Amino acid sequence: MCADTVRLCFALNPGGFLSVGSQLPDEIRRHSFIAMNVGLMFGLALFMLFKRDLPLSFFLALILVLSGGIGNLIDRIWNNGLVTDFINLGIGPLRTGIFNVADVALMLGAAGVAYHSWRRGQLSQAPSQSH
Repeated sequence: MCADTVRLCFALNPGGFLSVGSQLPDEIRRHSFIAMNVGLMFGLALFMLFKRDLPLSFFLALILVLSGGIGNLIDRIWNNGLVTDFINLGIGPLRTGIFNVADVALMLGAAGVAYHSWRRGQLSQAPSQSH
């Protein structure tokens, strides 16, 4: 019996996460997705460059977001506005969307940023203990 947990299949994604924006006209979609990605990655890189006191865990999470974004940007420029996806996970009929390694980096980084932000909120709400 084959578990069929991991499927490798080629797909060109014209949109963003879960094909959001894929219905836009080709020229508008291509130029806006590339411009938005360049702007976000440039802004993130500048933030990381000038913000010197970031905790290492937060910095590494941002590196994952930046690397995944740059990976998808290169793919989108190279493939005329499309991103190559090829991994599908699931058990039986329960399946994920098709994604790529850059998407994994983005999601892990976003989870790290969210966790760091949540932890920071928890620490700031903790009652101070003075002796």
